Amino acid sequence: MIIEHVAIWTKDLEALRKYYMTHFDAKSNEKYHNPKTGFQSYFLSFESGARLEIMQKEDIPESKDDRKFAQHLGLIHLAFGLGSKEAVDLKAVSLQKAGYEILRGPRTTGDGYYEFETLDPDGNRLEVTFG
Repeated sequence: MIIEHVAIWTKDLEALRKYYMTHFDAKSNEKYHNPKTGFQSYFLSFESGARLEIMQKEDIPESKDDRKFAQHLGLIHLAFGLGSKEAVDLKAVSLQKAGYEILRGPRTTGDGYYEFETLDPDGNRLEVTFG
């Protein structure tokens, strides 16, 4: 069994699509738009076969949680694996140069991963790892 895809609601579909395509080499399908409901989405595919569905619809409420620091039940982060510690370091530098904050790391965790944490443009927590 595999996880087929993970879906994220967003207020800015094009900005989130550009972020994952630019910084994580995602490939995008053509936009799906249902004019009757206002629903729009893209599927972003990664080299490993993993897919991320990003979705937008006007009547989806924003979360009241502190998205930067709050922990909550449910999905808490997406992890992207790279092939070496050097690749993790380079991705951290690349994201910082592009204006994205590195929250923690790069560092070696207690369970042996080399990783850093950041946020995508919508505040979704990402880990970039090797290990």
